[in-house]
Amino acid sequence: MCRRRAGNGLVVDAGYLKLDAEGPIIMIKERTSFTIGEEATLTKLVNDIDIKAFAQISGDDNPVHMNDEYAKGTMFGGRIAHGMLVAGLISAVLGTMLPGTGAIYLSQQLRFLAPVRPGDEVTARARVSEWDPVKGRVTLSTDVRNQDGVAVISGEARLVMSSYLKR
Repeated sequence: MCRRRAGNGLVVDAGYLKLDAEGPIIMIKERTSFTIGEEATLTKLVNDIDIKAFAQISGDDNPVHMNDEYAKGTMFGGRIAHGMLVAGLISAVLGTMLPGTGAIYLSQQLRFLAPVRPGDEVTARARVSEWDPVKGRVTLSTDVRNQDGVAVISGEARLVMSSYLKR
């Protein structure tokens, strides 16, 4: 079992990856089979730097994410992280751990259930629910939970392994 070091210093288990301590992930091989119920997780502390960086990259500088005074007057009672920032952790699990190397997104359904605030620690999880070995398609249930175990995002992802695509 290899380990992947998340940007915040947390280490997560991953089966088909290798990470140089200071460098990029080295792709090992593309998987060709999956087991129903197999899962992978990634945990991250969401901080103000993440929120500001996401706002800059995405162009979404909605004051509910960026302005304390404005956000206090909203239904959230304070600033919240961008939903897509948090959902991006699901993409990280899918692209680097399960299914991992060679996985190509076909679709992702998301339901945003609760806010994530600066300082929350969230865990993204993907669990295999369907595997088609003929077409190389894998369906995974996806969710993100905060440090209290509260579901903040739930959904389903469908991916295809690139080695199954015709060239």
